Amino acid sequence: MADGSADMAAAVASLAARLPEPLQPLARVAYNYLWSWTDDGRALFADLDPYRWQLTSGNPVRFLEQLTPASCERIAGSPELLARIDALAARVEAGLRPAAPDGLAAEVPGTIAFFCAEFGVQRSLPIYSGGLGVLAGDILKEASDRGVPYVGVGLLYRWGYFHQRVDLSGWQHESWEELDPEHSAAVRVTTDGSAPLLVTVPLAGREVVCQIWRVDVGRVPLYLLDTQRPENTPIDRWITSRLYEGNRAVRLAQYGVLGMGGVRALRALGIDPAVVHLNEGHPALAALELAAEAVSAGHDVDGALAAARSKVVFTTHTPVPAGNETYAPDEFLAAYGDLPGRLGVDPQRFLGLCRVHPDDPGEAVGLTPLALRVSRSANGVSRRHGAVARSMWQPLFGDRPAGEAPIGSVTNGVHLPTFMVPPIRRLLDTAAGADWVEHATDPAVWRVVDEIPDAELWAARCEARAWLIERVRERAVQDRLRRGEQIDYVQAAADSFDADTLTVGFARRIATYKRLHLLTVDPARALALLEEPRPLQLLFAGKAHPNDDAAKRIVADLFRLKGAPAVAGRVAFLEDYDLSLAGWLVGGSDLWVNLPRPPNEASGTSGMKAALNGGLNLSVLDGWWAEAYDGTNGWAIDGEVDPDEAAQDARHAAALYDLLEHEVLPLFYDRDEHGIPRGWVERMRASLRTLGPRFVATRMVGDYVRTVYRP
Repeated sequence: MADGSADMAAAVASLAARLPEPLQPLARVAYNYLWSWTDDGRALFADLDPYRWQLTSGNPVRFLEQLTPASCERIAGSPELLARIDALAARVEAGLRPAAPDGLAAEVPGTIAFFCAEFGVQRSLPIYSGGLGVLAGDILKEASDRGVPYVGVGLLYRWGYFHQRVDLSGWQHESWEELDPEHSAAVRVTTDGSAPLLVTVPLAGREVVCQIWRVDVGRVPLYLLDTQRPENTPIDRWITSRLYEGNRAVRLAQYGVLGMGGVRALRALGIDPAVVHLNEGHPALAALELAAEAVSAGHDVDGALAAARSKVVFTTHTPVPAGNETYAPDEFLAAYGDLPGRLGVDPQRFLGLCRVHPDDPGEAVGLTPLALRVSRSANGVSRRHGAVARSMWQPLFGDRPAGEAPIGSVTNGVHLPTFMVPPIRRLLDTAAGADWVEHATDPAVWRVVDEIPDAELWAARCEARAWLIERVRERAVQDRLRRGEQIDYVQAAADSFDADTLTVGFARRIATYKRLHLLTVDPARALALLEEPRPLQLLFAGKAHPNDDAAKRIVADLFRLKGAPAVAGRVAFLEDYDLSLAGWLVGGSDLWVNLPRPPNEASGTSGMKAALNGGLNLSVLDGWWAEAYDGTNGWAIDGEVDPDEAAQDARHAAALYDLLEHEVLPLFYDRDEHGIPRGWVERMRASLRTLGPRFVATRMVGDYVRTVYRP
């Protein structure tokens, strides 16, 4: 069976043939996203031709295709660049060799098929919107590093997620840019090198044709289904156009293609997974497709469902209702009306699988209840979220006592090689040895930070902050010019953001429960924080869903303060938040702020990334921070649930201002005779030492292997 590896080899050969011989090793590199977390990968491509690298949005295939003869000649004449090309190609090649047989892979029962609606691997593959996708990308990367046999299953969104621009009032506007997979690191899987491998998915009474693209994420293949086929109607070709499409019928079709089509694609590719991991409820129909296969082979429906359940595991990511969509029964039957017949059940039993109360015909249906019913294992993504999920979904499990639903937890982690910035990585490479990342879950490895001199640790933090501020100046100027701001406001971005000022980051998907508005609940106190002699500078970023006007108003409300003194040169809203911008912010910010309304933050991973880079967290005790904070490694605001939201907002805003005024700012600016804030550095040390081993993806994937994937 074709698995796309031959198609990938052909694409590499075709690209190499277009390059001068000294540059040909880059063809293999460009077609595997391993380059993006390999030492010197991102820096090398940028150094080959900085302008064109930016112009191609960090897409190495397009970049190499568009290199001019003059650029190729210049690169070929540089011994230093050629040596770096050869070194990067060798590092990527080494990262693709088979893993050691006695590693984590030996504990896995077979191939893990990881289904997710979005994957955030790198910005040139824009099929992600936020934390769920970035987490999925981190899992694939870590699986590659550890040699765990994963395959990813998702959708190739031709128009991806939207690009964001804000106008002078701060109101968000959306636009979409089409992805051309023919000029990216994706290859269409074929049966014979020419004819595409196709599967069909029964949706809304018709057969939708899907082709399959392969993307290599290190050792892990990611397969993406795509309905952009001439056999399909225009509406069906639109199914895989936009991530989180607003049209409900299209969204249901997406979930059908992802779940049912994903299983059919694996069969066509010759892949028989030992475990099917549903990452959020969107792909839950994969379990029913497995059951329908068994029914077709002659099994009764109960046995078929039990067999499917024995290999399906489920991770839920949100306690927020918007993340657990529900639909009218008629909508489900219109989209998936053939499924009851293929399962050998009547429509009401099918709908009952998708309800909390299966016998209530008036209850809406959804994919999260289905995923919980058809999985042998379910987990939240932090300890607190596991407890919240047990309470939230307890009615689905009948007479079990409250809080005893069979839902565990695997706290999220982040991929260290992707998100640790060079100054911090170099420091730890020197202190802990070149192979320390292989042992990143060992607390002893992180205790080396106690041996690093204060001056060196502080110098690395200052280098990371300066790198960020240099880019913020350029990005903020561009954003302000684009939306037509007054020239003095634009110039302030270039002149006033300061590499020596306490830099505070707040960047995430904009939603009302994330409570960005708490930063400006008391405008007078908020603005005073920007003033000399001990100021801070605030960097914001994030996108609101196109249909979420309440979230859009949060950003617009912030913009009402832009005319106040010091705001122009101390506060920036950085537009079009993506993986690249996220990397800048978590790498360079001194303080990472997170203000979710508890208990709505399932996990949150941006603060973990900031911590890896010596940044400190100030967060509500929700999600991951509820199990991470120990009193020495950052700052906390209480995480108690309060039904009086207005009172809670006022209390939390006051706590935020108090911490910033009385603890954070004094600690940052209290310097010794050498200009080093000894107390701040000590808290940095505590953060790295206590959080590093616990919140890396190495630990997370290990937890999944040892506690979820084993039968």
